[in-house]
Amino acid sequence: MGEPVDVCTLAERLIECPSVTPASGLVFDCLEAMLVPQGFAVTRFTAGTPPDGPVENLFAVRRGPPGSRHFAFAGHVDVVPPGDGWSSAPFAPVRRASPGGDMLYGRGAVDMKGSIAAMIAAVATVPADAGTISFIITGDEEGPARFGTIALIERMAADGERPDLCLVGEPTSVARLGDMAKIGRRGSVNIWLTVEGTQGHVAYPHQADNPLPRMIALLAELDSLELDQGTDWFQPSNLEITDISVGNPATNVIPAKVEARISIRFNDLHSGADLAQRVSEIADRHGAIARPVISGEPFLTPPGAFSSLLADAIIAETSLSPELSTTGGTSDARFLRALCPVIEFGLVNATMHKRDEAVAVEDLEVLQRIYGRVVRAALVD
Repeated sequence: MGEPVDVCTLAERLIECPSVTPASGLVFDCLEAMLVPQGFAVTRFTAGTPPDGPVENLFAVRRGPPGSRHFAFAGHVDVVPPGDGWSSAPFAPVRRASPGGDMLYGRGAVDMKGSIAAMIAAVATVPADAGTISFIITGDEEGPARFGTIALIERMAADGERPDLCLVGEPTSVARLGDMAKIGRRGSVNIWLTVEGTQGHVAYPHQADNPLPRMIALLAELDSLELDQGTDWFQPSNLEITDISVGNPATNVIPAKVEARISIRFNDLHSGADLAQRVSEIADRHGAIARPVISGEPFLTPPGAFSSLLADAIIAETSLSPELSTTGGTSDARFLRALCPVIEFGLVNATMHKRDEAVAVEDLEVLQRIYGRVVRAALVD
């Protein structure tokens, strides 16, 4: 067991490292400096080429006795751009008193440098001979995510690293720390639609081919689809029109082309490929071309031993019984599910991606204890 570490200090050190996605360099230096003294062997590498790469990633492992169980923490050190209007510098962490207790402000305080700090502080309380512990950390979860966790999984497979369980530190709590954990997520596919026509004068429509009516009919048919009515664990899949673009500045010109984009968030009744094929067939009937990009498949870690030990840890520290949910957007858990059972649990998400992002100092301390309980329980055969 290592020396006790202060979770809030660790979070401050990580926040001080500007790391707008894709993160690299300084923030990984900081992370490595936290892990090496605890006995972790740290591997850092970059993957990918422009425009979505290169991306820096880190895998750190502290090995337990031969044959012991392997528990992994996963997360990201990249953050979204801070934007303007902060009450203090976004990468200069500051603690402020509030009626509910001290708050720590800074970009990444919630999503998710605070959780990573809690993971590191928790591991310091776990004896080295308890089992194998690893950290799977990327610098590109908030971005395209093409060369982040996917590359880490490939590197781990090449090195023969396979955890038994994985906990992702996404900010899953809603109103109070511990009120929600995520045992699954819906999949995501974006589809770009194009209808070509023939440009012409609006007064001579017989000499042109207006693509807009065909696009309108296509979007109306797509918008009317009922993909499903949901499942026991997932809400209904939904298809949303997210963009329509003509780019026609002239009032007397029939445009030559119209483009649109849809986004589908889907449950485990579907696959990305099946939905892409379904939309492509509908688009073809309207003379349109569909270009799908699947960014994640749905996954579910059914309630069982893993969710129970997490719930037990949360109840012990907060007296709350967490709701097991599959709501929300995508996360890197959609990739990590290929390794082992995966669950997401972390801080209250009310300020993530907002200006003046902040976490309660007490929540950091409680989260550290929850994570400590989880990893110790998970390493027991």
